[in-house]
Amino acid sequence: MGIGLARQKLRIGALGISTAALVSAIAFGGSGLEAAPREERGVAADNYRDLSSLPAETNEQGDKIWTENCAACHDSGVARAPAKLIVQQMTPEAIYKVLTTGVMAPMASALDDSEKTIVSEYLAGRPMGASQATPVPQCEGAKASFDLGAPTSYPFWGVDAGNTHFVPADMAGIDATNVGDLELKWALAIPNATRVRSQPAFVGGAVIFGGQDNQVRALDEETGCQRWAFESDAEVRTGITVQSWDKDDPDANPLAFFGDVTGNAYAVEAFTGKQVWKISADDHSSTTLTGAQAYHDGVLYIPVSSLEEGAAATPGYPCCTFRGSLIAVDAATGEEKWRTYLIEEPKEGAPGIRGNDLIGPSGVPIWSAPTIDVERGRIYVATGDNYTGPATDMSDSLVAIDMETGNIDWHFQAFENDAWNGSCEEADQGNCPEEDGPDYDFGVNPVLAKTKDGKDMILLGQKSGAAFGVDPDTGKMVWKTQVGRGGIVGGIHFGLAAVDGVLFVPVSDVPDGQEYDMDPRPGMYALDIATGEYVWQTPSEDVCEGRTACYPGYSGAISATPDLVFAGANDGHVRAYSAADGKVLWDIDTTIEYTGVNGEKGRGGSFSGGSAPMPHKGMLFITSGYGFSGKMPGNMFLAYGVKEDADSE
Repeated sequence: MGIGLARQKLRIGALGISTAALVSAIAFGGSGLEAAPREERGVAADNYRDLSSLPAETNEQGDKIWTENCAACHDSGVARAPAKLIVQQMTPEAIYKVLTTGVMAPMASALDDSEKTIVSEYLAGRPMGASQATPVPQCEGAKASFDLGAPTSYPFWGVDAGNTHFVPADMAGIDATNVGDLELKWALAIPNATRVRSQPAFVGGAVIFGGQDNQVRALDEETGCQRWAFESDAEVRTGITVQSWDKDDPDANPLAFFGDVTGNAYAVEAFTGKQVWKISADDHSSTTLTGAQAYHDGVLYIPVSSLEEGAAATPGYPCCTFRGSLIAVDAATGEEKWRTYLIEEPKEGAPGIRGNDLIGPSGVPIWSAPTIDVERGRIYVATGDNYTGPATDMSDSLVAIDMETGNIDWHFQAFENDAWNGSCEEADQGNCPEEDGPDYDFGVNPVLAKTKDGKDMILLGQKSGAAFGVDPDTGKMVWKTQVGRGGIVGGIHFGLAAVDGVLFVPVSDVPDGQEYDMDPRPGMYALDIATGEYVWQTPSEDVCEGRTACYPGYSGAISATPDLVFAGANDGHVRAYSAADGKVLWDIDTTIEYTGVNGEKGRGGSFSGGSAPMPHKGMLFITSGYGFSGKMPGNMFLAYGVKEDADSE
């Protein structure tokens, strides 16, 4: 789910392109990925070319340095030695810093400065940017302080405990009457980044979000000046979760929680950015954290994922041993209360596609935020596929877990016998499991919402293109609707929203080199929560005009207000749909050049992952750029607001 090579699942054998080559070209840079002109393409994803933005000499030297100095630990699954796939998600500046002044400095002491630079650029797939980026202006005076009278607006990634991504009218401040008056108020260009995919939190007049440059920033909502910045060990992809507080408490000191792509979970003071604790979510070398953490009643719930299915493409890699889990920790200390694995301990002897023995079963990661059901005392997670077999019954599933004990109450499996890893698309398929796909993870979080008659329903969207309604009391499926064609990169990929008995379903359905019985249906759709029947359907128009890595449809998370649905698209546009009938009421193209508050220039790009356009008190905050999985890179954090004179016009 989290890697371009695994999600494209291209027919690359006929192209002579290795999965390993696609890792650097597609997943971990974006700047080195090019595609043939649209008129020359059949199935577009079949024709991505492995073109590097680095000189061949740099790649050769970097590979040599890696092989001789790093591979023994990082390519062999050594505990807490991040796999190469994980390292490749970092910017070259971040990698260089780790090698020179960070945790890897002692191990890299034999390398001179030029070698550290070369291997950093080789791993990131692009050259270093400016040696010193222009700092974000620091807030002064009243702007530097947090407003104790404005507690956390959305305490959960999905706004509420049910993760509906519904923003009430009084919090949104944007509706159908003024959405057309939105204009850019300020912007921030993340230095040398190719993606921005951390959904912000809104706390005391500040907006807090993470970046690919390892920085978590708290910026003033109105001006974009910086109140504080925290440096994590690696990119923060997760959304930011912040405790709320009593606005009358003068001693309030809420914590902000997030995770990085190397599997570290953090708690920092929301008002200062000071670290309170940091833990490793799992010792496995391919561990990564993608789904936002959920906080409730003193406990933090951390969903654990991995990129091992990409590491499995390396010949000789011992495949596979990762086990997806949900962890409950004391929010104040990070001390583990319980951990629930969603798969048994892997053993040698799992069947492979060529009859060879693998290690398994493995996999079943959790890509998205958990959903809390206070009434039933449960927490719900949606899982990904197995990496090796035999395929298990909790892969591609909705799992209900007791919040107090971690015991599994029930599970609903949406798709059976789904085991796959990157080796399945290599010439050397030594690590491909017997099942060989189709790789239909749940990237979307479970949504707990009500029908128009007030009955609770758990709602799911799968990469297969299917949406589901499940009874939370029994775990039984109530309805299933095939909304999209589905595919390796979605389908229904990362987002749903629900309000007033209606479920809003974005569909991606980008070309992925596979053959299907159904035509693609990129667009936005609305379903009745009680029945799964369509309320309205709005297919996407293709406005790409041949641009590289540009496609119609929606891969990322979305948000909704009483009368609007906000969604960022694969084509780089942000649109506001009428919640009543699906008409587009507002549309902007974010792939233009912007100038940030720090003077840095940047561009937006495609939208994907778990960061939705978020309305808040008359502003709309947008993370634009997703140089990953064959999508358009970008590096912008954008703040749009209603024109000041809009009411008088």
